[in-house]
Amino acid sequence: MMDSAKSFLRGVMDVALVIIPLSVVLGIIFGPAVPFIGTAVVDNISSLVSSLGGNGLTGIIVLGILYWLARR
Repeated sequence: MMDSAKSFLRGVMDVALVIIPLSVVLGIIFGPAVPFIGTAVVDNISSLVSSLGGNGLTGIIVLGILYWLARR
């Protein structure tokens, strides 16, 4: 049961690690209103990074956890 949940979540992370950079590139090329993405991805990432940066040590810990999850 846990192995299937882990493999499912690992698959979701793999797909997300492909879709997010692709949506950033499409947002840079076509602007923030890319019809099939639906949101301003670059603006959302910028606000996420600024909010994590404004939280000091907590932001650094969260970034470390996200990096660790992405590298697994």
